[in-house]
Amino acid sequence: MPHWITDPAELDSRLAGHPRRIGLDTEFIRERTYWPQLALVQIALGDGDDDILLVDPLAPGITDALRPLLTDATVLKVMHSPSEDLVAFMHSCGVVPQPLFDTQAAAALSGVASGIGYQRLVQEVLGVSLPKGETRSDWLRRPLSPSQLEYAADDVRHLFALHDALDARLLGLGREAWLQEDCARMVANAERDDGDRWPHLSLRAAQFLDEPGRHRLLRLLRWRDAHARRADRPRSWILDNDLAVQLAREPIANRDALQRQLDAHPKAPRKLGDAIWQALQTPLDDEAQAPEPRNDDRDKQALRRLQDATAARSAELGLPDGVLASRRWLEQLLGAPRDDGEPWPGPLAGWRRAELEPVLAPLLSPDAQGSGLAAGTSV
Repeated sequence: MPHWITDPAELDSRLAGHPRRIGLDTEFIRERTYWPQLALVQIALGDGDDDILLVDPLAPGITDALRPLLTDATVLKVMHSPSEDLVAFMHSCGVVPQPLFDTQAAAALSGVASGIGYQRLVQEVLGVSLPKGETRSDWLRRPLSPSQLEYAADDVRHLFALHDALDARLLGLGREAWLQEDCARMVANAERDDGDRWPHLSLRAAQFLDEPGRHRLLRLLRWRDAHARRADRPRSWILDNDLAVQLAREPIANRDALQRQLDAHPKAPRKLGDAIWQALQTPLDDEAQAPEPRNDDRDKQALRRLQDATAARSAELGLPDGVLASRRWLEQLLGAPRDDGEPWPGPLAGWRRAELEPVLAPLLSPDAQGSGLAAGTSV
């Protein structure tokens, strides 16, 4: 039977055996906050139910007691799709678990599926069917119900078996280093967690703004992210996307004119008018480097050629769609300067660049962009 842990001393005692690997998961709440609120930590120390610890991070001293395990470089942390879990650990414990083995990423790199959920992966790889009952539970309430505890235990109960199966597949394909690189990047992103540098690119309306308008939008979105972090509130609660675009579209004459726009919008943060005005009026050091949203026909054709070449290479490698390069990564690659010596965005560096550069470089050259190749000639 899994153990419910609220005493740091008991946690220390359970971990005294120094396992070489652990299965690790969390339950968190992120409905009314910017940061995920850590509500439960599940740890598997072995294959049996008696090896599962359900750790209450709300209990005094528990997050401090977890920290040495999370940072122990000799203990592999086996997790599934852990990007938000890593942020939750960073916010609550001040550290990010590492080294990491992400079973979702391992499944993608070994050709099983891209973005596969834990329950489906357990079914496909291990032939075990798991219930879905507590996906929308209130994990902050105490005591947790028996069904919540069972659901939570299930989330780590099969991680060792998945690790064994997927690690063997990666070993057979010679792709262990690919996963290590991807997991190390995930850990680094969670440790840094400095937000999206170019958040305007995710808004379709940005492509209809002129350059000064895009700069104003970028200022607002960067300010919004920083304010949301400090206030620990969802971004949309601070400033919704539609209003941000509306405020950025044309220069606003003065502070009073801004307030009139805020007063006319039902979701506007009227009390934040001074901060919004300051953000609009303060240029960013790097805004001149902001990439333009890419939308014209030539951009679409160039992107389609990159996607087709990437899909062909993915098929050769037996990788599911989107694993080698997502659409957004290719859009960033297409818009990157060609003269900085390192135009490949972070996720496309490393092993992905080694696999893609031979087929994408001809499509990215200035000659290709202005020649018949850019007009649709296939490669």
